[in-house]
Amino acid sequence: MRGLFNDSVGLLNIMNEPIKIDIWSDVACPWCYIGKRKLENAISEFSKQEQTAPIQVEYHGFLLNPDMPVDYEGSQTDYLAEHKGMPREQVIEMTERLKGIAAGVGLKYDMEHMHMTNTVLAHQLLQYAKTKGKQVEMKERIMSAHFIEALHVGRIDVLAQLAAEVGLDRAEVMRVLESGEFMPAFEADIAQARAYGISGVPFFVIQGKYGVSGAQNPDVFVNAFNQVLEERA
Repeated sequence: MRGLFNDSVGLLNIMNEPIKIDIWSDVACPWCYIGKRKLENAISEFSKQEQTAPIQVEYHGFLLNPDMPVDYEGSQTDYLAEHKGMPREQVIEMTERLKGIAAGVGLKYDMEHMHMTNTVLAHQLLQYAKTKGKQVEMKERIMSAHFIEALHVGRIDVLAQLAAEVGLDRAEVMRVLESGEFMPAFEADIAQARAYGISGVPFFVIQGKYGVSGAQNPDVFVNAFNQVLEERA
């Protein structure tokens, strides 16, 4: 009986261990924000099941446009038309469709006023926020600022203010961003993405073994979570 009891306790502990999700994304990626919302909806659905487990999320940096300047003079339409060679009419149509998809998950994108900018500093801030246990909150705040409020998230002063709003020390954030001390951690994320063969984001790695590419619907994530539980059992 004692052995059976110990086995049952051990299984219960294993089943209740957090399911780890590592997410590669760029704060300036519109599909990444949509994917974030769909994942959150999936976690909410999963938590209502009879058999469930905690979900642990960690974000990793990725640059969609490494050559983007901090202060790009133009809109997203200008950038895609001039630098990516896409017909302007096609870009406008694509943008409207994207805004509709975002609205479907509760996100009101302001694509017309959004600042196109380099996101290296934002990724460094997320690395710093992780050391303070505030990465998830910081990720949400930056993406909301960029896509919904049309704030300039490539500037240190703006990022420092956003950090203060989630409870981080503004002066300390200014210091770490100016020093670049979290750049190696960000570069490690980029290196790991290459090692995984990640070429586009969002990309989700569940429990270190299941890869989910793109802003998939919640049921895709829920199925993956349940697969992890089945393997544990």
